[in-house]
Amino acid sequence: MQPPPESSTDTTNADIETSITEVEQALTAIKQRHAQIEGDRQRKIELKHKLEEIRPQLAKNKLPALQAELKEIKTQLETIEVNLESQLFTVDVFKEPFWQAVRFGGLGIVVGWILKSCTS
Repeated sequence: MQPPPESSTDTTNADIETSITEVEQALTAIKQRHAQIEGDRQRKIELKHKLEEIRPQLAKNKLPALQAELKEIKTQLETIEVNLESQLFTVDVFKEPFWQAVRFGGLGIVVGWILKSCTS
């Protein structure tokens, strides 16, 4: 068996280097997203505690400053909820099941046509 040509080895090494770079970038993105999620979760806990502190004060005094602060906290909580939920549904999550359905659905149709033609 003869060794592979040099150009083939160079191409393979370049492909491996490219793949490693892509994996490192994906890992960095995942780490950043994880840090963001943890920060959002912590901020959500802090805002909920603050909200619980403000509600009794608001019940006693209907001060516009307290109402504005309450509204701001609710807005921030909604934003954090959206940020946390946005990670749950990404396009990549649906790609694999979609193509599996297309593949096996198409295969089922072809097998059905073959069986129908055999019985006719």
